[in-house]
Amino acid sequence: MAEAGKRVLVVDDAALVRLYYRGALESHGYEVEEALNGLEALEKISGAAFDLLVVDVNMPQMDGLTFVAKLRDLPLPVAATPVLITSTESGPQDFAAARAAGANFYITKPVTPEQLVALAAMLCGIAP
Repeated sequence: MAEAGKRVLVVDDAALVRLYYRGALESHGYEVEEALNGLEALEKISGAAFDLLVVDVNMPQMDGLTFVAKLRDLPLPVAATPVLITSTESGPQDFAAARAAGANFYITKPVTPEQLVALAAMLCGIAP
């Protein structure tokens, strides 16, 4: 079970994906908020602290990698928020681009609930 108060922002343009991730995370005690793209995510992180950001790559208006790069340019502690990238893209160049943008971890879709919860715990510093 997650530590009380761990907050996750799920950033994905697909409503079904956001719902799926929300269900997996909330069933393990995480508080979840959602954003449709990087622009909306920037607004959300400016008004509230999050322990983890789960971010899709391909989104309209602002893609995930651009969002992560902008996040890393913000003042601390916001800039240090852990980022889990989820994407259907799985080439070495995709992993390299996410690393260059400042992502902490990259996983290719489909992501199982077990994978998501295990990675969330790891990135939030929760002991297994």
